[in-house]
Amino acid sequence: MEALSATAIIWLAFALAFCLGALGQKTSFCTMGAVTDILVMGNWSRMRMWLLAIGVAVLGAGALHAAGLIDLDKSIYRGSSFNWLSCLVGGACFGAGMVLASGCGSKTLIRIGGGNLKSLVVFIVLGLVAYMTMRGVLGVFRVGVLDKVVLVLPGGQDVPALLRSAGVEAQTAFALGVLGIGGGLTAFCLLKRDFWTLDNLLGGFGVGLAVVAAWYVSGHLGYLAEDPETLQESFVATNSGRMEAFSFVAPSAYFLELLMLWSDTSRKMSFGIASVLGVVAGSAAWALLTRSFRWEGFAGVDDIARHLIGAALMGFGGVTALGCTVGQGISGISTLALGSIVTFLAIVGGAALTIRIEYFGVSGGCTQ
Repeated sequence: MEALSATAIIWLAFALAFCLGALGQKTSFCTMGAVTDILVMGNWSRMRMWLLAIGVAVLGAGALHAAGLIDLDKSIYRGSSFNWLSCLVGGACFGAGMVLASGCGSKTLIRIGGGNLKSLVVFIVLGLVAYMTMRGVLGVFRVGVLDKVVLVLPGGQDVPALLRSAGVEAQTAFALGVLGIGGGLTAFCLLKRDFWTLDNLLGGFGVGLAVVAAWYVSGHLGYLAEDPETLQESFVATNSGRMEAFSFVAPSAYFLELLMLWSDTSRKMSFGIASVLGVVAGSAAWALLTRSFRWEGFAGVDDIARHLIGAALMGFGGVTALGCTVGQGISGISTLALGSIVTFLAIVGGAALTIRIEYFGVSGGCTQ
């Protein structure tokens, strides 16, 4: 099968992200809110929604891989190099930043679609700092300090590879990884009967399936065994040159770069950029349809400072850790990469610590 054109891949990415944005607006899918709900109210519903999305994505991506439709080894998440310090530092910074900025990268885009001007400022600062962390002054620190701390695992850093290194047969190792993590998370969520509400199920299954569909579009429909220009294997319309699913930090930077260098014909629309635009459009469509669109601005100087710091932390952390709550927390974990799991835990830890400080004080006593 020949790969689809770049235009077709981009429009498919936009359509899937449009659905993701509409789902996020309807179901209040929010990872920062999920952590806050647990710590402040003891409510696990939104966390289960996130975990269900992860479980569904793991099962779906595993099924595509097992069927030979995609190769998860060709994503950016797997490999022999486990940059554990970058995952921990980047994840913790991103987690803290999403609390200060009132939402992660995907939630920022969803809120822009709903009329939140604060999130528009967060998006711009996040994208600029992300670009600085990829190719600018912060990138020097990232590459020269954090990324140098690496654990090399010759067999690969994904869970099945670790099981194989322990003597488990390859197919069994893969099945154990997919069913153990994907099936386990899905069961954990669905066995809780009061979780079974329309929004919770739509959010969990919808977001998870959107990530699976993104892998199929990028990794199968966009796969070129031999690019006619480079004569090498490639994936159509991706910034990384590898198979991609949803992630919203680096693509935000690429979107700003495209706007600033529009006349440079080497800068083109990509899968990631289309995803950013699709989430905003889908969120806006749902907000307008349900008449929930509302303009919202900053409350004052303190509110501005808080969101600017949060945006900067997310931009730095998202690039350093190779993804955000969706990029690493769902897309990455769906590949069963160890780095993605560590980043997920670091994001939750950074967010929980920041919420604890903000709402309860470091001693644990409520400040409000």
